[in-house]
Amino acid sequence: MALLDSAFSLFVAFVLGTLVGVERQIRQRSAGLRTNTLVAVGAAAFVDIAQRLAGDAEAVRVISYVVSGIGFLGAGVIMKEGMNVRGLNTAATLWCSAAIGAAAGSDLVVEAVLITVFVLAGNTLLLPVVTWVERRPLDRVVTEAQNEIRVTTDAAHLATVRRHVIERLQAARFPVADINVTERGEEAVEIVAELVSTSVAPREMDAVLHELRRYPAIRDAAWESNSIE
Repeated sequence: MALLDSAFSLFVAFVLGTLVGVERQIRQRSAGLRTNTLVAVGAAAFVDIAQRLAGDAEAVRVISYVVSGIGFLGAGVIMKEGMNVRGLNTAATLWCSAAIGAAAGSDLVVEAVLITVFVLAGNTLLLPVVTWVERRPLDRVVTEAQNEIRVTTDAAHLATVRRHVIERLQAARFPVADINVTERGEEAVEIVAELVSTSVAPREMDAVLHELRRYPAIRDAAWESNSIE
């Protein structure tokens, strides 16, 4: 009977992990059918073995190790490309597959099915909502972002222009987190003022840039905004 119970737990983990994996494979994710299935079966196997050898208390301890251990596997599918981070959803799905397997290994079949349903719903039913949000125009007033002010001047006026930029930003209540200087050719230099992460009203920032451009030693001034991951 114990062997049949283990076989049933592994079978449930295999079927439910496959369901999650099929959805990932259809979307051509880096962790697809086999990976999610193996994660679910592996988690179920570890929990089931611990439960058979030492009871429920040991199974709970193994589950905590599964939760931390799957983090290393999830980190392998996360990639950073410039300012963008890819693979977070795939890593989260692997984490959920481990939860499915842990539930199946603990003989919580109904709970494992419910987790699978919610994981599939999160990856499919919420996709139209994500698409709708991403296609909306970006409202910089309510969006927290990393903003930079770029000012071009000549090397002779570097100190005065840098001081002027900091003063104007502070007067406009845009606190400066960091400021860097980059050489642009033999005479020109670019001052990059990185603001503290906050929401910015474009009109207010444009007004600050208009005042900066009126300063005689400033050749050009611009600003850019990058969303925070």
